[in-house]
Amino acid sequence: MKKFIKSTAIFAALTLTAGISTSASANQLDDLLKEIKNDRVSVAKLDKKREQEFLSARADKQALLKKAQGDLASEQARNTRLTKQFSDNEITLTNKESALENAKGDLGEMFGVVRRASGNAYGRIATSIVSAEFPGREATLEKLANAKEIPVLAELEELWFSLQTEMTESGKISSFTAEVTQLNGSKSTETVTRLGTFNLIAEQGYLNYNDEAGQIQPLGKQPDGGILSLVGDYLGTSSGYTALWMDPAKGQILNLETQKATLEDRYHQGGTVGYVITVVLIIGLLIGLERMIFLGAMEAKIKKQLKDRSNPKSNNPLGRLIQVYHDNRDVDAETLELKLDEAILRETPKIDRGVNLIKIFAAVAPLLGLLGTVVGMIGTFQSITLYGTGDPKIMAGDISMALVTTAMGLICALPLILVHSIVAGRGKSVFHILDEQSAGIVAEIAEKEKA
Repeated sequence: MKKFIKSTAIFAALTLTAGISTSASANQLDDLLKEIKNDRVSVAKLDKKREQEFLSARADKQALLKKAQGDLASEQARNTRLTKQFSDNEITLTNKESALENAKGDLGEMFGVVRRASGNAYGRIATSIVSAEFPGREATLEKLANAKEIPVLAELEELWFSLQTEMTESGKISSFTAEVTQLNGSKSTETVTRLGTFNLIAEQGYLNYNDEAGQIQPLGKQPDGGILSLVGDYLGTSSGYTALWMDPAKGQILNLETQKATLEDRYHQGGTVGYVITVVLIIGLLIGLERMIFLGAMEAKIKKQLKDRSNPKSNNPLGRLIQVYHDNRDVDAETLELKLDEAILRETPKIDRGVNLIKIFAAVAPLLGLLGTVVGMIGTFQSITLYGTGDPKIMAGDISMALVTTAMGLICALPLILVHSIVAGRGKSVFHILDEQSAGIVAEIAEKEKA
């Protein structure tokens, strides 16, 4: 068709050209006419071929339509049949369930009791330390607790045996060999003693039964030495009675006790301020110890000098004071008194050295504790500002620092005050002897002058 239109257009153009130009040849017009006729025949054949293809496809589509209609009718019939079969099965299932309930009678109630009892027993026995000695008891109980069928007699007996075993073993102290998983992951075979349903103990101390992993493990941290020492005494006793700490909460209280902070933990909670307080205490005690040793030796030398006043020695204050007297025998009493006072003043720095420093440390320690309290409270309020008050553990560290540093400051001040009193008392004792001897010497000289 397109060729025909194209040929017609060409023909019209050529005709127009021929009309305008008289120089076109007649042969060209004949050729054009033949070409147009041939194109019309070709277009007719093409149209006929297309018409045949359409009719053929129409016949195929009709066959497909008939096939689809047949399948639809077959499926509708199948749906009707299955719907009726489903309804019949529902009626049959309802009848069977009614017959089953009638056949069970009182067994249905017993089935519910058995499942409930098995569930309760499973939770208790699975976590009991008796299972450390008799493992695998909870498997039957778990099966009964999740059963969909009425239990048989053998399963009921297993439930009875499990409950009876738990009750019987709860009143016994039993020793058995078991594998203990250490904190570092290694395993060792040890003799474990079970105290009823309360605690497990061995030579290393108290043990814990991990019911999830089915393992016996030592506590993460053993309790205080006083509690732990009784375990060894108990295991070493073959007869008679021995004291032993037991946890009536089946290990819960013991676990809480092991989580308490030790003295070392509380000391480190003081932080930097706590360490400074410790340094102050150590320095103050060292100064006090040095002063006590020095003044003690000085008192011993002075007492020795008192027994031999005629032979003064320069290794003690009294000897040096007597030497001043011997050097100034010819002076009057007033001049000698001034000389002796001057000698006592020379001895004062040696006797009082470091005493006031101990007093200062005793006063500074509580102030440092107060500083730690303020720093801890500042940290607490910062935590509240950032995280709120939902979790007290966030604030616990700063509060611990505030309280611990206060206690450390007081603990540091108390011994320092005591040491200062002792050292100051010894210094005063030395001064008292010097003043007494000085007064005696002056009095002796005054009496000679009057005579």
